[in-house]
Amino acid sequence: MANQESEIALSLARTPLYQLGVELKARLTSFGGWEMPVQFAGITSEHEAVRNAAGMFDISHMGKFTLVGDNPISQLQALVPSDLNRLKPGQAQYTVLLNPQGGIIDDIIVYYQGEDSTGKQQVAIIVNAATTDKDKAWLLQHLDLKTAEFQDLSKDKVLLAVQGPKAINYLQPLVEADLHPIKAFGHLQAPILDKTGFLARTGYTGEDGFEIMVDPEVGIELWQRLYDAGVIPCGLGARDTLRLEAAMALYGQDIDDNTTPLEAGLGWLVHLDTKGEFIGRAILEQQKAAGLQRRLVGLQMSGRNIARHGYQVLSSGKVVGEVTSGTISPTLGYPVALAYVPSKLASVGQQLEVEIRGKTYPTSVVKRPFYRSQNRVTN
Repeated sequence: MANQESEIALSLARTPLYQLGVELKARLTSFGGWEMPVQFAGITSEHEAVRNAAGMFDISHMGKFTLVGDNPISQLQALVPSDLNRLKPGQAQYTVLLNPQGGIIDDIIVYYQGEDSTGKQQVAIIVNAATTDKDKAWLLQHLDLKTAEFQDLSKDKVLLAVQGPKAINYLQPLVEADLHPIKAFGHLQAPILDKTGFLARTGYTGEDGFEIMVDPEVGIELWQRLYDAGVIPCGLGARDTLRLEAAMALYGQDIDDNTTPLEAGLGWLVHLDTKGEFIGRAILEQQKAAGLQRRLVGLQMSGRNIARHGYQVLSSGKVVGEVTSGTISPTLGYPVALAYVPSKLASVGQQLEVEIRGKTYPTSVVKRPFYRSQNRVTN
């Protein structure tokens, strides 16, 4: 068994910050083809550090693409339901790539960086680690590479997330540009530790914070400097509890190729009235007109029983849906979950049950997000 585990570990990719995690005795896990820290000191303490002060995550495993060309934004318009023409230089849009059935290929962030010195538009795209190859193939299939140069920087850059109400206090001394005027989903290029870096006021925790993309040697030094200053290293475990409290979807669990953004509660990404044709539009229009058959809802469990991914949701003893994500909320102190249920059972206050190890336990539909930070900046 030990030899088998060693062979699996050797087949996994490692980020440039991997050795720093090993030195801090991080507990490692396999995720999306990468060997990543799941926790350092402990999920709860890391979670609380982000909610109350600042924590940092190695997210270098995520896909990192750039597009430079005459008008790459117009090309991307046909692939997403969001109106990217709204973006001004220094702004970003969380959105989804759609297939012809309206299903979500991946959720992504598109960063519009404006024009370079030659008048070419510059765009950065961050995608999920497990879907990097799939997303790249989809983009290359649909982009006109004669007018836009595509680069895959996934293995060339470190991506570091510094999250929490005090994140800016720790990061600002290491960055030459003033970070305070940057709004939510704003971004810029600026010297970090005297080297050019990309900073965005985005994240996956429900808190204020930044995501920083730099060269590997800068990323290693940045991690060490932040650690020495008191920023808490965090793993995928805390990242999952934080994002779930904020009701942020996890690709492959809460959203996938068979889920539309309307079903997933991401209707705010769908701008049917302000943009033209895009892949999947017809399906979304049909769903808008006919009404949704199912919806993603938030659940609050009664008691301490945790509704986990794959558990069945019941109404009056009949299976009506399935839990996609669930945990006990470290901030709130009780179990919460996301699940798909029929639209007629999706109203806040609806009483349902979840089957856990052969027994059913009461739960109720509640508003999302489960937790909303008072520290986040606005757009």
